[in-house]
Amino acid sequence: MLVMTWPAGAATASPAGGRQSLVVQGQQRHYVVRLPPGARAPGERLPLVLVLHGGGGDAAIAEKTTGFTAKGQREGFIVVYPEGSGRLANHLLTWNAGHCCGLAMQRGVDDVGFIRALIDKLVADYPVDERRLYATGMSNGGMMAHRLGRELGDRLAAIAPVVATLFGDEKKPGHPVSALMINGGLDASVPPEGGRPGGRFADAWDDTPALPATAQGRFWAAANGCAATPETRTQGPVQRTSYRCPAGRDVQMLLVADNPHAWPGGVAGSRLGDPPSVSLDATDEIWAFFKAHPKP
Repeated sequence: MLVMTWPAGAATASPAGGRQSLVVQGQQRHYVVRLPPGARAPGERLPLVLVLHGGGGDAAIAEKTTGFTAKGQREGFIVVYPEGSGRLANHLLTWNAGHCCGLAMQRGVDDVGFIRALIDKLVADYPVDERRLYATGMSNGGMMAHRLGRELGDRLAAIAPVVATLFGDEKKPGHPVSALMINGGLDASVPPEGGRPGGRFADAWDDTPALPATAQGRFWAAANGCAATPETRTQGPVQRTSYRCPAGRDVQMLLVADNPHAWPGGVAGSRLGDPPSVSLDATDEIWAFFKAHPKP
């Protein structure tokens, strides 16, 4: 019989509970773990979803914004909220996604190394199914999800960046990774047409203009050996674009016309945050995509 060990506080329900730490390259990093009911069953292996907060956020904000903890409780998967870094230990944190954002970008923080070490620790500490490792995130966290897909494709089965972008100098991934991208038609911070970043935190970028949102689909379609021409259909305010791809390497894009810089179907991260669209539940869409795409 397989006997699992469990770090104290890992399954607590409070957003502030379950915060753990890991030292990577001499730096203490933090993350929050949420386990579903019955996760302690001997021998059972569960999917793991990494949810990356946006620039200036933290684990609590990501949990509140996305509702992924409740989804994991209902569907039976582990949710982990890693935290970026910054001047403060647990506030105003960012990820080094390449051209964004803040101190993590400026200092060249090895966030890919942190996430790789975190995955190794989570696999050792919890009943994780290594064929079902996934990463999603919003804004700066979505850009980091792109980077993780490119550089940790040997571990991740799929990614789902939300209101994120690419810049045109990204290297081809070493491994195919299924990808779902969700963008907002009213997004002023990461404009779907591309160009200079806007919003309240435009100075957190390095001023490299972003590509149009559609470039994300083309990038992953080329990386995964998909057909070059996608199929697009529109239902109300939601435009769905799908590429014909080899089995297990799907690439899809959703453009939510009435969504600003927010997590569709979620909750605004703060009183100053954009109100999310109710035309689509991004968390439901992402989990359905992840569930259908284990690593081949």
